[in-house]
Amino acid sequence: MLRITKYADRLADELDEVDFPKSVMAAQRNWIGKSKGARVKFKIQGEGFEGDEIEVFTTRSDTLWGATFMVLAPEHPLVEKLDKKEVREYVEKAETKSELERAELSKEKTGVDTGLTAINPVNGKEIPVWVSDFVLISYGTGAIMSVPAHDQRDWEFAKKFGLEVVPVVKPEKEWDFSKGALANTDEGEMINSDFINGMVPEEAIKKTIGWLEEKGLGKETVSYHLRDWIFSRQHYWGEPIPMVNCGKCGWVPVPEDELPITLPDIEKYQPTGTGESPLAEVKEWVETKCPTCGGGARRETDTMPNWAGSSWYFLRYIDSKNNEKLGDMDKLKEWMPVDVYFGGDEHTTLHLLYSRFWHKFLNDIGVVPGKEPYQKRVVHGVILGSDGQRMSKSRERYAVAPDRIWEQYGVDATRTYLMFIGPYDGVMAWDENALRGVKRFLDRFEKLIGSGKLLDVSSQEVKVIVNKTVKKVTEDIDGYSFNTGVAAMMKMVNELEKMKDGLGKKEMEMLVRVLAPYAPILTEELWKKLENKNSVHQTEWPEWEEKYLVSEKIEIPVSVNGKVRGRIEIESDKVENQKEVLKMAKDNEMVKKWTEKKEVLKEIYVPGKMVSLVVK
Repeated sequence: MLRITKYADRLADELDEVDFPKSVMAAQRNWIGKSKGARVKFKIQGEGFEGDEIEVFTTRSDTLWGATFMVLAPEHPLVEKLDKKEVREYVEKAETKSELERAELSKEKTGVDTGLTAINPVNGKEIPVWVSDFVLISYGTGAIMSVPAHDQRDWEFAKKFGLEVVPVVKPEKEWDFSKGALANTDEGEMINSDFINGMVPEEAIKKTIGWLEEKGLGKETVSYHLRDWIFSRQHYWGEPIPMVNCGKCGWVPVPEDELPITLPDIEKYQPTGTGESPLAEVKEWVETKCPTCGGGARRETDTMPNWAGSSWYFLRYIDSKNNEKLGDMDKLKEWMPVDVYFGGDEHTTLHLLYSRFWHKFLNDIGVVPGKEPYQKRVVHGVILGSDGQRMSKSRERYAVAPDRIWEQYGVDATRTYLMFIGPYDGVMAWDENALRGVKRFLDRFEKLIGSGKLLDVSSQEVKVIVNKTVKKVTEDIDGYSFNTGVAAMMKMVNELEKMKDGLGKKEMEMLVRVLAPYAPILTEELWKKLENKNSVHQTEWPEWEEKYLVSEKIEIPVSVNGKVRGRIEIESDKVENQKEVLKMAKDNEMVKKWTEKKEVLKEIYVPGKMVSLVVK
């Protein structure tokens, strides 16, 4: 086991120094589960349990007077001592469930009465002791005092099994605890609680803990949900744990100059069925000499878990050929921490926590710089099948066969669609109609670039459209808003297709480079068609020109039958749009006075200079 609990406070507190989403930081802190409270002792009554105690951790010692029963986790040591058929059967069922299933708040409450009673230390009342799988041995002490009047989970359990409900916090409004459907979780003054009656919780908790410590019945403490990391695995695949067991010297570490220990080549690496690693059967590998006394010894045959390697592998990327140490400190300082760590929700707790712990330890012994391995964490979303169900290998839900998709639509269209399907961190449903739309967009882009008119210089209007698009896509990529970047390029294609003018080579190349991360194959082909010898993926990212982003207002005079009758203002990026400019000219109120009820015989527009209307 690795003593990760020693790092619990740092793992929680130093989250303030990194750029993680609030949900990830909450998941980390919840898993660490730091809580301030008190450990309280309840004496047990029952044959064979004389002198036994149940210790609970509670953040609300002020509610002890409302504790009307206790609940133990199925794995609690006292439960193992019980020789009761119903309890044994219940424990066996609980062993088939995961912690997540057991902790699910909405699930139906189940439990078994142990027949034991405990003495409530503050009032001497005998209260029953139950076993239920909603209590986890991994949190606190594996036992809870239940205050059903003020905890919804305890209330549901009490109502189901007919257990007593005693209110100890005065509700803000009238509350019938015997018939109500909910526990009262409001804050308020203490009632039915002896010497803390009338106090508010903060004052009452302090007073109660002081009383418990004075009587030797409890102690103020901090509790964590976090448990030390079980680090050994009984399988072949994994880094061998560098320890040997000597009959004379006991457990001895393998000397550093003999590291790393490599796995032996074996034909059979399936589980042994004995609980031992497959390595235990490799006699020539297991049997070795003790590094201390030189006598016969046996290697540890357990291996490290998968997360041992994945907690630090990125450090070796920085200095992969260094055979003297993990990495050169100057290089590590230059490159660490990792700028961005992308990952799914399933890695926001344990993998991230283990990796942060590993890095902090390496930093403590002077091997790596910095407190944290990752500066920024980004959580990717989930793509559901068209039926709205999550695709899963474990449930064999292959809703979309990738090979069929890219054979039918192409790899570029598939890739671009995956970026366009929705927000990067969202939950999205697969829609093949939308994929077809992305394929049409790429076809239109190819036509626009590949067979469009190539000009020496693009028009002002084209330059404005292209530069605005480059700016938008660049900012969206930097902000992981890949879907809106694709949408901007789709809008751009629509606008450019409506124009009669073609594009200059400079603007064409800007557009190809902007699309390149989304559609790498198509853009490489188009780059070559534009007579470039190098790869588009080895070029600099295009930079937009600020002068084409600001829409300047241009004043244009409008004449009717040779005399100026009005003036219109148009944005500089619309200067080439004759249809829109003429419409604005005819809609101008001053011009209308001279054109109403008259036939327009001729319309002349000199771009950016003037509009001339001939009427009769």
